[in-house]
Amino acid sequence: MHLEFRHLRTIRAIHEAGGLARAADLLNMTQSALSHQVKGLEDQVGVELFVRRSKPLRLSVAGQRLLRLAERILPEIEALEADFRALKSGKTGRLHIAIECHACFEWLFPVLEQFRRAWPDVDVDIRPGLAFGALPALLREEIDLVVSSDPEDLPGVQFTPLFDYEPVFVASSQHPLAAKPWIEAEDLRDETLITYPVERTRLDVFTELLIPARVEPRAVRQVELTAVILMLVAANRGVAVLPDWVVREVRYHSDYVTRPLTEQGKTRRLYGATRVEDTARPFMSHVLRLARSEPLKLQRA
Repeated sequence: MHLEFRHLRTIRAIHEAGGLARAADLLNMTQSALSHQVKGLEDQVGVELFVRRSKPLRLSVAGQRLLRLAERILPEIEALEADFRALKSGKTGRLHIAIECHACFEWLFPVLEQFRRAWPDVDVDIRPGLAFGALPALLREEIDLVVSSDPEDLPGVQFTPLFDYEPVFVASSQHPLAAKPWIEAEDLRDETLITYPVERTRLDVFTELLIPARVEPRAVRQVELTAVILMLVAANRGVAVLPDWVVREVRYHSDYVTRPLTEQGKTRRLYGATRVEDTARPFMSHVLRLARSEPLKLQRA
């Protein structure tokens, strides 16, 4: 026996309509074509599916069993078709994110809150375990968006610029370096440097300042949370270098001072890396736009 979805839809339509004429209208076909289809289906299964000469047309016992099958399977098929239509139109999908920038959680969460309201059917998740191998995971389609400050020339990957930021020195207002207008690498040689718990190649203070100058701070203390870093800095337990948008709330606080790195300052750029074929998808374009605009809101706040 070879059943097709159209057979199940036919049984359901005739049951709901109570007759061939109305069912044919529901199925957008002629009554004679529908009668022919029913006859072919009954010949195939070898039993009558309808009680003839009944008004309205009633299903036989065999027809009832086929109807139960149709009522179980067709809603799942229709839901799948709706999912595929939504995927095609860009209304649903998956947005799994890996972040190479530890401080980026500070602005990413407001971005995702806005995104969820606009795209409730998109599956959003942050994959912290893939942060160290984010770009290979992107190519393997394990994640869909990588937030990174280190673009690479990778086939099939597009790096969309998000925004520029300035890594700034942060210290207690009582710290001796607070009197300096800017900070050089040599100034940090005798300091306890408080950083996020990531490798040095992912910390601006090392890549932009200390490593090029071959300067090693007296001690490095790793702390997970930005709030704790700032608390330790205020207590004069060390100094830190953080993105300018992270320290927006303490710039004018009497417990802190912020200073540029070097007289000219340092500028870095953050990117959103996506697979080329996904970049233009409506929800991906939207989250990238939100990511570009959120730091501007933070700077104005």
